[in-house]
Amino acid sequence: MPRTLVIMRHAKSNWDDPELADHDRPLAQRGREALPRLRRYLAERALPVELVLCSSARRARQTLDGVIEGLGAAPTVRVDQALYLASASQLAQHLEQVDDAVSGVLLVGHNPGIEELLGLLAVAGERPALEQLAHKVPTGALGELTLTGSWSRLRAEGCHLDALVVPRALPG
Repeated sequence: MPRTLVIMRHAKSNWDDPELADHDRPLAQRGREALPRLRRYLAERALPVELVLCSSARRARQTLDGVIEGLGAAPTVRVDQALYLASASQLAQHLEQVDDAVSGVLLVGHNPGIEELLGLLAVAGERPALEQLAHKVPTGALGELTLTGSWSRLRAEGCHLDALVVPRALPG
């Protein structure tokens, strides 16, 4: 059974308050403005997301809050401190724990882990998505992958990068 994995980097965050702990930084105006475009994109794609794994950082939770309505049916949401600034291998370990009854997952996190995970998994895919990945994964970027194996055996050879979209490329 094919599975859907959506990997999303949180939207642009605000750096105005140098006294604020990194974990507590909110979204910047530009990040908030990107959310309706991302939400519409998700709604149009109608991806079968049943589970959301989200970093506990404020900017990641605000990103999720801004796009979750685009997922259709209310998915189960797990906000996890361990996803905050997690490495690619740590993110993969969380995904490998997903029950195989779950057909789709949205992972919301941070770079460099998000970009590295996409790079590890997306050895095959659509040319425009692979070209974007080769440049960079900016804030708010969203990668869609199709997996052919089980979550517990998450490997690049079973993944296909269907799309990698950036907010600025979406209609406003």
